Amino acid sequence: MTSGGPGTAASAASSRISDIPRRWASATPDGVAVREEGEAVTFGQLWHNIEAAIAFLQGRGVGLGDRVMIVTENCTASITLLFALSEIGAWPAVVNARLSEREIESIRAHCRPRLMIFTHSVSPDAVRHGVNYRAREITPPGLGPLMEAALDAESPREPEALARQVALLIYTSGTTGQPKGVMATHRGLMHFARVSARSRDLSPRDCSYAVMPISHIFGLATVLLGTFEAGASLMLFARFKPEDVLHGLADGTVTILQGVPTMFARILAYLRDHPQPVRAPALRYVYTGGGPVEATLKREVEATFGQPLHHGYGMTEYAGSVFITRMERPRNDVSCGEIVEGAELRVVGADGRDVPTGEPGELWVRGPGVMHGYYRSPEQTAEALREGGWLNTGDIGRLGSDGALFVVGRSNDLIIRSGFNVYPIEVESVVNSHPAVKQSAVIGRRTADNNEEIVAFVEVRPGHLLDVAELQEFLKPRLSAFKRPSHVLLLDRMPFSASGKLLKQRLRALADEALVS
Repeated sequence: MTSGGPGTAASAASSRISDIPRRWASATPDGVAVREEGEAVTFGQLWHNIEAAIAFLQGRGVGLGDRVMIVTENCTASITLLFALSEIGAWPAVVNARLSEREIESIRAHCRPRLMIFTHSVSPDAVRHGVNYRAREITPPGLGPLMEAALDAESPREPEALARQVALLIYTSGTTGQPKGVMATHRGLMHFARVSARSRDLSPRDCSYAVMPISHIFGLATVLLGTFEAGASLMLFARFKPEDVLHGLADGTVTILQGVPTMFARILAYLRDHPQPVRAPALRYVYTGGGPVEATLKREVEATFGQPLHHGYGMTEYAGSVFITRMERPRNDVSCGEIVEGAELRVVGADGRDVPTGEPGELWVRGPGVMHGYYRSPEQTAEALREGGWLNTGDIGRLGSDGALFVVGRSNDLIIRSGFNVYPIEVESVVNSHPAVKQSAVIGRRTADNNEEIVAFVEVRPGHLLDVAELQEFLKPRLSAFKRPSHVLLLDRMPFSASGKLLKQRLRALADEALVS
């Protein structure tokens, strides 16, 4: 059963994320949806490709309640597949091709997809994984060159009601290193798409720089769905290059620049190595998310682009941001801004009660973006989803007197040193203020006397030298004694995941290797 054309009304029983491109294919079929490698795809062309992809998938036996694993980097084909599967009622599990072979296989074994697809034409890593699964090359109409693994005819289908409620699976390793499949709902994703478009005042005249992987909630909800919700276009890239950003800004195409803090740090480093004036005649909004923003980075980004650096707080389990700074009220601090429409927040103490304003506590959120749960993991779902519809985020934060949120760390990152609570983000912000420090990451390490010591990893700015003893002297007047690092370890480069997330598990392993007695 194929979908109707772009003018077909959405089902009264439910709304799907594919309703977003369907609407614009009907309203403005000639409007540009995606710019990729110098080629433009209109919303009308995109919907035509989606319909062709539906026919291809159904021809392979993919139906309501199935799961399809897409091993990819950003490309128009993966976006087309995402919306085609939405129309069918099957769940895409979009997975970043830059994951290791072990990680890909762990996700495959967990979600048991009926079909695996690899976008090998844009990703050498997708080629490698495709070969591992003995995938064959195909060129389906509307999608272009792909690799396809053998169909798993034994893959169980989800019940119809659940299949129609959940839009897709987003995989995250969490704190255990084992894959967790977040069941993001159509309702939550579409709600946040509207919130994202309104908070940025997006219109069809806008073009968003899109390098954040759509396998990550930031790239999927904020960048892709938020942009399309407004009928705006994406300038799509599979991998980040600072020169691509600067070119897109200089020619007046990019109006919306969004990325993780790491992306902005790399742009600044590139400009230091390649001094040049930054031209951005059409740029009107700059945003960072996916992790805490540090004050020094915020100041440098704002000075470079001549725009406020907006910030937000969100998570995979909420289908987007819960707090966002407002365009009309840019902030001078590093808060995550104000709560978004439809969301609620509790700041909970160790006794399970709400803490007074200004005190740190665990952040619990409630609203339309809350996930359905973790796929095939009722125990983890019960741990995260609490009575009354509250999601325990695992993050620690506090509210300012004006309602702005300040995130101070994750509950499992909290360091307890000699009975004092130490939040890594506070220590990192001070370490990063040293002129020779490019970025830092702080972890806690258990000691033989059952205490915790603080270990700071530091990446030095290119062209600078850093003396560890001098850095410790620099920190003395700026941090209390119990907050100062016991050890400072220098790294050539911080370990980040493909989506820009700092891999603290790897840092803990490095600390154990370096400091073992």
